[in-house]
Amino acid sequence: MDWALRKRIQEQLGKEQGYYRYPQGTRTHVALVYPNSYYVGMSNLGFHIIYDLLNKRADTACERVFLPDRQDVKRYENTRTPIMSMETQSPLYEFSILAFAVSFEMDYFNIVKLLRLGKVKARADERNERDPLLIAGGPCPTFNPEPLSAIFDAFVIGEGEVIMPALMDAVQEARRRGTSREALLHCLAAVPGVYVPSLYCHHYTEKGTIQSIEPLAGAPAAIRRQWVQDLDAFPAHTVVVTDHTEFDFYLIETARGCGRHCRFCMAGYCFRRPRNRSLAVIERQVKEALVYRKRIGLMGAAISDYPEIDALCKNILGEGLSMSVASFRADSVTKELVDSLAESGLKTLTMAPEAGSMRMRAVINKGIEEPHLFHAMDLGLTAGIHHFRLYLMVGLPFETEEDIDAIIDLAGRLKDYMEKRGSKGTLTLSVNPFIPKPFTPFQWEPMAHRKRVERDLKRMAQILRKRKHIIVHIESPKEAYIQGVLARGDRRVGEALLTAAEAGGSKSFGRAMKSMGLDMDAYLYREREKDEVFPWERIDVGVTRDYLYSELKRAVALKPTPACFDGCHRCGVC
Repeated sequence: MDWALRKRIQEQLGKEQGYYRYPQGTRTHVALVYPNSYYVGMSNLGFHIIYDLLNKRADTACERVFLPDRQDVKRYENTRTPIMSMETQSPLYEFSILAFAVSFEMDYFNIVKLLRLGKVKARADERNERDPLLIAGGPCPTFNPEPLSAIFDAFVIGEGEVIMPALMDAVQEARRRGTSREALLHCLAAVPGVYVPSLYCHHYTEKGTIQSIEPLAGAPAAIRRQWVQDLDAFPAHTVVVTDHTEFDFYLIETARGCGRHCRFCMAGYCFRRPRNRSLAVIERQVKEALVYRKRIGLMGAAISDYPEIDALCKNILGEGLSMSVASFRADSVTKELVDSLAESGLKTLTMAPEAGSMRMRAVINKGIEEPHLFHAMDLGLTAGIHHFRLYLMVGLPFETEEDIDAIIDLAGRLKDYMEKRGSKGTLTLSVNPFIPKPFTPFQWEPMAHRKRVERDLKRMAQILRKRKHIIVHIESPKEAYIQGVLARGDRRVGEALLTAAEAGGSKSFGRAMKSMGLDMDAYLYREREKDEVFPWERIDVGVTRDYLYSELKRAVALKPTPACFDGCHRCGVC
């Protein structure tokens, strides 16, 4: 044991408020693991929610584990010290259950690294009765758990508040009976929203596509995504307060899900239907946050869509607190919201048109047009906000050179408007290569070729950076194309992931794929057949396959799809 590493964790813990710590040996020991840094993990509201949920059980002691900083990783390796938990500095391998919260595909490599540093076998089929049970939840496992299926014993498909209590009950009951590990997995498979990958056999065609996915005896034919019907029954806010987070906010969730039907957005399809918390519940959480005197960070798919956003802004500022928002839509933003953000000290207003041309915004069904962007910019400038950020994508389905030119043109005209209004502020473009995701209309589409995307990104950056006070930030295309494979990958990709993680991480992924006879181009650039069996076929998120395919056809035809409304039964969720 390296005592300097242990002391470092204790010092970090001493700067926190609100954590749980129970005497060891009195409860089932669960490690809630975030496969990235403390800084990133403690910025994740879902991580707080599950931590609080598990620790409020009378039979569970949940502690947090994070990937150490790079310099500390070397020290753990050199001293052979196993990764430790925050609360009691217990080694990872001593926990009964390791529950991973997984939000990003690139963190898959960190999962293997964490397990190695924690002295836990990475492969599920190599673990025995004495080893921890590994489960994973979060956006990535909900959409496509298969690339991680060789690692985890079970996956949480959907929202943890309604799955984890039943999962933990099943674990506790099985352990009281002295059930074997294999029998425990069968018990977990009977819990709604729990997927046990070892109970399903994947068969492949000669071409390498999936022929069928066969449930073994006792396994359900489909795993239905579970979701919270009444958000007010499950308050969602910061639990452990620390200054060492991305934004240093006290987070409060206003709503969950989105009904806007943007065709590229996995969250928009997988977290339907859209649900709002009542204003009274949120205001109560704001009052509870007063003691910390932190800025309130409102969380939701689109804060400006919250029906009582103006009243909520007045309440937060009326309590003497400042505020910020995770996101808003330019077509629903209000003067009250922008003024409240400006009064709270916000320096940059962010908008997400995603595409530069009207045609491409019709393809993706974004619903935001140029008048919305200029109106939102006008509200910001009037309120004293002089810097703006645009989120955009390159490589969307059916994109042409003219659509790239439209991004350049739009950025130029928005900057012209800023200068016309007397603003010398900065316009920042955050541009990402588009990645087709499961359970979206574009799950059938190939990813745009990397060489073409890199060429378009380079041209855009060269032109726009010539203009003063325009900044272009571009996500790494290399990482985007690894994500592209992992997002829609099958179990064979998971084997390459394990090999690459042991060989040095994401930099070795291409070589690992090739060594296993897997063609990355086939995963990235192949158009899927209409009736092709996808790796995530046994997951039922509620949205029907026919609806998704019809949305793909509407994208080709540039046809709009209206947002969710009461009484609608189009997509299958309701």
